[in-house]
Amino acid sequence: MEKEELKELLDALYDKYDTAAFIEDDPVSVPHMFTERQDREIAGFLAAVIAWGNRKVIVRNGRRMMELLDYAPYDFTMNASPGELRGLEGFVHRTFNGQDFAAFVAALRRMCAVHGGIGAFFEARYAATGDLRRVLADFRHEFFACAHPSRCEKHVPSIERQATCKRLNMYLRWMVRDDGRGVDFGMWKGIPASALYLPLDVHSGNMARALGLLQRRQNDWRAVEQVTAALRELEPEDPVRYDFALFGAGIDGYLE
Repeated sequence: MEKEELKELLDALYDKYDTAAFIEDDPVSVPHMFTERQDREIAGFLAAVIAWGNRKVIVRNGRRMMELLDYAPYDFTMNASPGELRGLEGFVHRTFNGQDFAAFVAALRRMCAVHGGIGAFFEARYAATGDLRRVLADFRHEFFACAHPSRCEKHVPSIERQATCKRLNMYLRWMVRDDGRGVDFGMWKGIPASALYLPLDVHSGNMARALGLLQRRQNDWRAVEQVTAALRELEPEDPVRYDFALFGAGIDGYLE
């Protein structure tokens, strides 16, 4: 497929999937429950952390998390008593359990207290490094700087171990992109959309390979860099806009 033809196809799929209707059945619906930046940052991070498996279950459990946080994620994170934190221990999403949930809230409390919020940390580190790959590594180290059960660490992917970092890249897409269509929030102005990496998963990876955007067979960080570089050739300022096209078309079996 010629470059112009490929871009035309991806733009058409982007227009099809990047709409307000996308929100309801997607984990991004969880941070859309809130209007304040700090609430959205925390709600979005927690929803992204559990974003693997069945989408309906992810959305349901993400909303359950917000219920357990009294629908005030920032206030609960900063002010919950030890007893209230113990109230999170009944939560389960696949291998992410209540012990993980409570530990993540404690880690988020430290992030907010020390850095002023998740977004403030990401924007400051990007300003200092200009390299989102380094920021992803720095974030994981900083997030786990407080005391935590070692089992929690598997729930934040490590770019240093060549993970795709799909959930973190998806979270960054939510927080950074702003195309005026109402799905992503565009709150983190200190990071340009051009710096983002594709949230590569099975669906987007299969579509990318079918369209010739990705040659690497394994889904790992090298594959993320390869497909994102191909998308930057089509749309240098906002390559991750095509996440909607690749993921949506992959879910719908576009090539079947």
